[in-house]
This record gives sequence, C-alpha cells and structure tokens, in this order.
Amino acid sequence: MRVSLRPVLVAACMIAALAGVAVATITTGDYPISALDAVRTLVGAGDPASEFIVTTLRLPRLVTGIVVGVALGVSGAITQSLSRNPLASPDIIGLTSGAATGAILVVVVLHGSMIDTALGAVAGAAVTSALVYLLAFKNGVQGFRLILVGIGVSAMILSVNSYLIARASWQDAIAAQAWLVGGLNGRGWEHAEPVLAATALLLPVALYQARRLSLLEMGDAAATALGVPVERSRLLLIAASVLLAGVATAAAGPIAFLALVAPQLAQRLTRSAGPGLLAAGLMGALLLTTSDLAVQRLFGPTQLPVGIATAGIGGSYLAWLLAHQWRRGPR
Repeated sequence: MRVSLRPVLVAACMIAALAGVAVATITTGDYPISALDAVRTLVGAGDPASEFIVTTLRLPRLVTGIVVGVALGVSGAITQSLSRNPLASPDIIGLTSGAATGAILVVVVLHGSMIDTALGAVAGAAVTSALVYLLAFKNGVQGFRLILVGIGVSAMILSVNSYLIARASWQDAIAAQAWLVGGLNGRGWEHAEPVLAATALLLPVALYQARRLSLLEMGDAAATALGVPVERSRLLLIAASVLLAGVATAAAGPIAFLALVAPQLAQRLTRSAGPGLLAAGLMGALLLTTSDLAVQRLFGPTQLPVGIATAGIGGSYLAWLLAHQWRRGPR
C-alpha cells in the first residue's frame, strides 16, 4: 500500500507542536516549574508542591484538552465527509446544542451528579442526531438537506436551552450558563478519565471505518457498486461521530467551532483527498490546547473559558469560508 509522505510529515509536525504546548502548559504559570522537575514529578520523584501543581492541577486539564480536541476533530471530519460539505460540523447541525440540552436538563431539573450530567449530554446528542437524521432522510440523507435541517433543529434547541436557564434558580442558571460557554477551567481527573476511556473505545471504530468513509464520498451509487453497505455504514459512522461529540461536550461543554475548523485546516495542510480522521484529531487537540494555554497566560489571573478563544478563531474561519464559497459561486 502506497503511503503519501506529506500527511505523515504534517502529522509528525502537529505531534511535535502538541508536545511543545504540553511542556509549556505543565511548566509555566503562576508557579513555574523547570522541565527537569516536571519530569521528576511525572515519574513520582518530585517534591509535594510540584506533585500537586503538575498531577492535580495542570496535567488533568491538559489531558482533557487533548482528548476533547481529538474527539471533536474526528467527529467533525466524519460529518463533513459524510455530507460532503465543509459546513456540516456537530455544532452547526445541532449535536453539541443537543448535548447541552441534555446536560442542562440534568443540572436544573434533575439536580444530578457530574456523571449524570455527562450521561445527559451524551443522551441529548444521540436524541438530537436521530431527530436530524430522520427529518433529513428522503431516499437517503443528502448533505445540503442535513445542514439545513440541522440548523433549524439547532435553533429550536437553543430556544429550549434559554427557556430552561430562565426557569432555573439563579445558582443553577449560573452553573448552566458557565458550562454552556465551554472551557477547561477546573477540569480534574474525574473529567479526564471518562472522556479518555470513551474516546479510546470510539476512535478505533472511527479509524477502522475511514476507508468506507472515503468510498461514501464518491456517492451512494459508486459506494454500493464497490460493495459498501451504504446506509449501515453511514449509521455506524454517524453513531461514532455523535458519541465522540457527546463525550467531548460532556467533559468540556460545547466548545464552539472546533469541530468545524480542525478537519478543514488538517485537510488543507495534508492536501489529502480523503477524510483524514487522524490528522483532524491531531489538529483539534493542537488548536484546543494552544487556545487554552493562550487564555491562561495572556489573560491571567482571570481564567477565561477556552470556548471564547475557539469561538473567535472559528468565527473568523467561518466568515472566510462563506466568503470563499460565495466567490466561487454555485456549482
């Protein structure tokens, strides 16, 4: 099997950049730690103060950011590839909004625990995806119809979220509104471990289906002719995308635009014709951890949610993408 060199080099560069961001995240801040002390701490030979700062405060936040970025990047690459449209990301078609609805219901109505909130987010994403899929289905699911239906459903869900917050007590409303911004502040191992375990299970499934995803991009007729069970493969890939977006949202809230931007940037760098799930995941992790490092160090001591930074980056990219598509005109 022939392997293109450019995607491998791009992936290696992203891993190196991600390692650099990780080192900066661990060693800098209000209590700087040398790289040598950080390594000693990671192998269990550090002093108690370094151990608390590294293993309790900084490392779980970093791990959560990496895994959430990978999950959202891969989820976005799947939905964009299935719909053959760069606008079809989980946040645009309402999956993350649905996940937010599930989480808010648990917070303000059921007053559940953190695990209940995470399960509510996954359930909300699953219900929303089923609703969007059924409403968009007409002799199969077409990308443009999926986006339009998803935008409409997302708008309705956002109104439901606003209603739930308006009806909540002020303590629950503040907690829900803070979660809706999306961020990594205060994330510990209790947040990192569930999303790490879920992504470790779902990512191999998505990567295994990547070849079928490439064939589905050729169209249903061509994929069927090549022996691909189209609707079954599409449902399996959608399920993987929904669950990845759901567990990521459960861990960090609805991180805006990351699933939209990461696959597109990765594809432009690799110049790959295929979906490039691994590259999209690495780009998602790099964007999220870099944005989180920036909001920590540039705006300290104020702890801004990283969702503000990704919204700025993603909003600028979306404006550029829409202008670019408008200049190209309809095809």
